Amino acid sequence: MKVLVVHNSYWLPGGEDVVVEAEVRLMAQNGDMVIRYQRSNNELRGNGALEWLATGGAAVWSRSSFQGVRKILREERPDIAHFHNTFPLISPAAYSACAELGVPVVQSLHNYRLICPGGQLLRDGQTCEDCVGKESAWRGVVHGCYRSSRGASAAVAAMLAVHRGLGTWQQRVSMYIALSEFARSKFIEGGLPADRIAVKPNFAQCNVEDKTEPGNYLLYVGRLSHEKGPHLLFEAWRNLKALLPLHIVGDGPLAQEMNEQLNDSLKERIRMHGRCSPEQVASLMAGARCLLVPSLWYEGFPMSVVEAFSCGLPVLASRIGSLAEIVRDGVTGLHFEAGNRDDLAAKVEWAWTHPQQMAEMGRNARKEFETKYSAQQNYAMLMEIYERAMAMNAKTFPAHANSRAMEKSEEAHALVGSTSQLGAVRSTVGKGSKGT
Repeated sequence: MKVLVVHNSYWLPGGEDVVVEAEVRLMAQNGDMVIRYQRSNNELRGNGALEWLATGGAAVWSRSSFQGVRKILREERPDIAHFHNTFPLISPAAYSACAELGVPVVQSLHNYRLICPGGQLLRDGQTCEDCVGKESAWRGVVHGCYRSSRGASAAVAAMLAVHRGLGTWQQRVSMYIALSEFARSKFIEGGLPADRIAVKPNFAQCNVEDKTEPGNYLLYVGRLSHEKGPHLLFEAWRNLKALLPLHIVGDGPLAQEMNEQLNDSLKERIRMHGRCSPEQVASLMAGARCLLVPSLWYEGFPMSVVEAFSCGLPVLASRIGSLAEIVRDGVTGLHFEAGNRDDLAAKVEWAWTHPQQMAEMGRNARKEFETKYSAQQNYAMLMEIYERAMAMNAKTFPAHANSRAMEKSEEAHALVGSTSQLGAVRSTVGKGSKGT
């Protein structure tokens, strides 16, 4: 199969970027031809990124990305176009290039951007669904949910409003990929078509052997940012009765603050590794008792969890969103109340004092990986979704309809160019903010 992969990468590489690269390698290993159209947020460095976003136009409709994708489609004639992140440089305009040439579109939903301006269903450290299913995401603009900027948040809200009005989400995407049943349910609440949302989790290439020992330290692997909850680890460790060792792997906006909080008593128990290579992470997982995932938001599908399962490492996770679905309490790990440092500390102590039970959960985690999250199983799921997308595309975009796609594309560009939608969102914000 010939696949066009479309992705807007981030300033700091994260889980989404890792997943994109892993899927591209997987398809290549199975003989598929992959073509890429990629933009990077590094293009905005030093150019006033928030000010650029606040203008709204390009994030709603990027003419350059529309033309770039259309050029590749005409030259390469792929069977399918698989989109990952389109915000802010690619924009949903690229879907219309696919529609013009009759190429089916698959959109992976790595975060909640299509139903939440902030992309995380999180505000002020708490889960928030104020904009889910609403005609306008003005609440997200009022609160500056995207990068704490009302202007940039208005650009996201305008993108959502314009393409809802144009029917983009219903008509331009043949199939969506949610990472869990929980996420799928949220996107359905947000208005995406239920019959077009398939569930395909993330996967890992397993290059490690099963754990034979329970491990002699606890481990955190992930971005050091508030929504991931790493600060709760310090709070919990201050309350532990025993001096349990903790290794923290990752970088992010909380890194400096967390390093500064490592006083003498915590330094005896906590080691900050910073960013590590995949090989270093695998080595650390091999020697750990369990992986800690103290997230405060509705995670998509953390790569650290599937990597832990691949080497038989049980997971101690927040009882929230998809994590409560992915990690089975008492089977492949333990749950604790999200944001509750005392419950986290209690579960950590239980895990430490019950090594045999944790070892059994680790074996269950490895079996779970083999039955659900292996690379070849994931590839089979991906190909099935592609087949569904092509069938859906043939039904939604018959040959005689493709001639109108360009007309619709230009109509959309004219609408965005007028900035009326962005102005309407800002006007709505002005009216709605009085009661907020």
